[in-house]
Amino acid sequence: MCVSHGSVHPVEDPPTTDGGINDNNDHQLAGLRMKYIQGMPGTKGGLALHFCQFLFSLASLGVMTTTSDFPSVTAFCYLVAATGLQCLWSISLVILDIYAILVMRSLQNNRIVSMFAVGDGIISTLTFAAACASAGITVLIDNDLGDCSQNHCAQFQTATAMAFISWDTF
Repeated sequence: MCVSHGSVHPVEDPPTTDGGINDNNDHQLAGLRMKYIQGMPGTKGGLALHFCQFLFSLASLGVMTTTSDFPSVTAFCYLVAATGLQCLWSISLVILDIYAILVMRSLQNNRIVSMFAVGDGIISTLTFAAACASAGITVLIDNDLGDCSQNHCAQFQTATAMAFISWDTF
């Protein structure tokens, strides 16, 4: 039986002209920009998230510092320190996001995004730990001791809730 054998002819891949995206739009070539993700640094979504973080941490800080007896409990002092640090971090990122949006500069650089991720991770861990500690003390005062009449339980609960909400926006 006489059967012809197929032969393979190498074909070169034509160069892409669409910015590095292949014809099937599966992936981008290495060394090009990262994909656009909502909430990334330098975007309006990132600005909104950082601004919400700032507002809720500022509310937690403000409510807790208006009580006269928060310095007597270490967990509440820790909450004030953590939310104060979060306010500074968030407002600096808000300013950076506003600058990037106004000058139309992309902050989608691996080093910058890594710095934001590490900073957000550290700050969110501190805020979560402080909110958990404050929630534990608040539950102790309210439920276990039944001593809310002599303390500022409503303010403690509000400040703790605001800290949890600001942590949740990370």
